[in-house]
Amino acid sequence: MDATLETRALERVLDVKVKLTVKLGSCQLPMKEILDMTPGAVIQLDQQARDPVGLYVNDKLIAHGEVVVVEDAFGIKITDIVGNAS
Repeated sequence: MDATLETRALERVLDVKVKLTVKLGSCQLPMKEILDMTPGAVIQLDQQARDPVGLYVNDKLIAHGEVVVVEDAFGIKITDIVGNAS
């Protein structure tokens, strides 16, 4: 495929929306504990606050990053792009 065709093919997908997810961590809880939760409950995740978070596109890990605060919203600063081996 020549460069012009590759450019046109790429331009076709640049506006396609994808699901972007940042995973902070996870945990397993018994259903009873979940049903007993009230507003203000704190859930301990399996990840330390200093650990990088995972950035996923359509459920595929593509990068790691750090959570940052931008004005009064959360963001992610990408620190590592995951290679094809992951």
